[in-house]
Amino acid sequence: MVFAPTPRLTVTVDQPSEAPELHLHPGGQGVWQARMVLSLGVDVVLCTALGGEIGQVLEPLLASEGVDLKVVVRDSDSGGYVHDRREGSRQEIVDVPGQPLSRHELDELYNLALGEGLRAAVSVLSGPNEPSLVPADLYRRFAADLGANGSRVVVDLCGEHLDAVLDSGVFFLKVSHEELIADGRADGDEEEQLTRALYDLHAGGAENVVVSRADKPALALVDGEVFEVEMPRLEAADPRGAGDSMTAGVAAVVARGGDVRTAIRTGAAAGALNVTRHGLGTGRLDSITGLVERVRLVPAGSRPQERTSPDELADRAAER
Repeated sequence: MVFAPTPRLTVTVDQPSEAPELHLHPGGQGVWQARMVLSLGVDVVLCTALGGEIGQVLEPLLASEGVDLKVVVRDSDSGGYVHDRREGSRQEIVDVPGQPLSRHELDELYNLALGEGLRAAVSVLSGPNEPSLVPADLYRRFAADLGANGSRVVVDLCGEHLDAVLDSGVFFLKVSHEELIADGRADGDEEEQLTRALYDLHAGGAENVVVSRADKPALALVDGEVFEVEMPRLEAADPRGAGDSMTAGVAAVVARGGDVRTAIRTGAAAGALNVTRHGLGTGRLDSITGLVERVRLVPAGSRPQERTSPDELADRAAER
C-alpha cells in the first residue's frame, strides 16, 4: 500500500524535435514510488485524496498507471506544476501546492489507507508536497497502527513528519544527507557525521536506515552495521527521482519476502537507472535486475582506522 495524500498533476513542455510537445502525468512522491514498485512486478494499492479540476484530470491518469486506486474526494483543489524543458534543463513556470486537507478529509483518508495497509505486507508512507498540507501526527498514528498489526512500514520523510514516525517506529527509513543537515540531525556531510546520524535514527525508532549522498555512495545501517552502497556510475538524464525509486525498490523486495540487504541493493539499482531516464519512477525490470548484481554493500568499518568505531557511535546515539 502506498499512502499518497497529495498527488500532483505534472505538465511538461518539451521539444525533442522541431515541434513542441506537451506531457501530462500524475506526479508526487507517492505516485513515483508506486510507479517504480509496479515496474518491479509488485501490485500496488494507491490511497489518495483528489479534488477540484486538477483532481478530475488526475483520477483517470492515476488509474491508467495500473495501480489499484482508492480515492477520497476532497472539497479543495489538488496541486500541480508546469515545467518547461525545451532548453534542455527544467524551468519552473508555475507551482500550485494545493490546499491542506480538512479534518473530515483526513479522517476519511486515514480510515481508507489504514484498512488497505492492514491487508498489505508493506506500507509506504509518502510525504505531502508541502509540510502544512497534512499534519505530522497523522503519520505517527499510521506508523503506530500499521506496525502494531504486522505491516512493515517504509518511509522517505524529513522534518516533523520524520520525527513523528520515529516516535512510533518504522521498518525502513530512507533520507538524504541534505535533509539530515537541514533538520539538524547532522552537522555536515562528512561520513563520520552521517554515520552518527544513522545510529541516532536507529536508536530513535528506525530498524533499517539508508542515507543517500547525491553522487557519493549511500550509507546503510543494517543489523547494527554500517555499509557503503557502491555501484557503477551512470550518466544522468534527469537527476530527480533517484531517492523515491530507491525507496520503492526496497519496498518491492521486502513485499516479496526478500531480505533487507537485497532490498537495498535493488533500491540502489532502481534509483541509479531512474536518473538515466526522463520519466520519474520509471525503469525496466530486466535492466534493474541486471544492475543489482553490480551493487555492493561494503562494510564502512573496513575503511580508515582513525574513524570512530561503530560501537562508539552506537554509545553516543544511546546517550542522546
